[in-house]
Amino acid sequence: MKKRCLLFAGLSVLWFFRVVAQPKPPRLIVRGDDMGYSHSGNEALVKCYKEGIESSIEVIVPSPWFPEAVEMVNDIPGVDVGIHLALTSEWDNVKWRPVSACPSLRDADGYFYPMIYPNKNYPKRALVENDWKLDEVEQEFRAQIEMGLKKIPRISHISGHMGCTGMGDDVKALIQKLAKEYQLLILDHTRQEAGVTAAGYLGPHATSAEKIESFSKMLESLEPGKTYLFVDHPGLDTPELRAIHHIGYEQVAVDRQGVTDTWTSPRIRELIKAKGIQLIGYRDLRK
Repeated sequence: MKKRCLLFAGLSVLWFFRVVAQPKPPRLIVRGDDMGYSHSGNEALVKCYKEGIESSIEVIVPSPWFPEAVEMVNDIPGVDVGIHLALTSEWDNVKWRPVSACPSLRDADGYFYPMIYPNKNYPKRALVENDWKLDEVEQEFRAQIEMGLKKIPRISHISGHMGCTGMGDDVKALIQKLAKEYQLLILDHTRQEAGVTAAGYLGPHATSAEKIESFSKMLESLEPGKTYLFVDHPGLDTPELRAIHHIGYEQVAVDRQGVTDTWTSPRIRELIKAKGIQLIGYRDLRK
């Protein structure tokens, strides 16, 4: 009887170290941003989810291809979706406007300004260089959130495009208020509090080959038990995307094709499997 008790105790200790004490694998959110900015961008974002490792998609509500984005994400109900709040229209050849009446957020042509923060290539065309109003920022953010929730009810979170949620303490407080009110997650300024670490390429990442290599190094560096967030912008190298650019970022099509190539790479998928990395979305952070 005593031997059986000792055997049971030994097995219990063994079970504890194998099941309980064993480090949990790294968790990784692979977030694809800017859905709606172009048709080829929409196609790439869906491709990276269906054929690759992307686990969350950010949709820009006022963007020109938003209606198509809605149809696409509603056809893949398993993907985690967020609203990528936008107060800029940065591309030179394609523009979008606010979805609410907010004159202080519009340029002379009625579009969003191209930049949030001062940029030497666009003098005096950054939002913060103009007389923007906090109440109009709130009005526009609300309009985008409500439109997004209306068209894609399973929205789990919000994030800021080009740093628009960080325009001072007032805007940071506003975005926290809206997240709480609409019951959405926001990690733009509370990532560390939520136990999430930013991840990035470890090495050069101009070409597809460089991106794959540097993304692989990033995956190798992830520590057990931690949760990480990696953000980039998939696209396809098509004539449409080659026509989309702004001063200082001309090789958009090549750059964003490289993201698609990386996130759909068999090498990357196999490495994630081999390391036991769990791909999650924002909604999994609630569990």
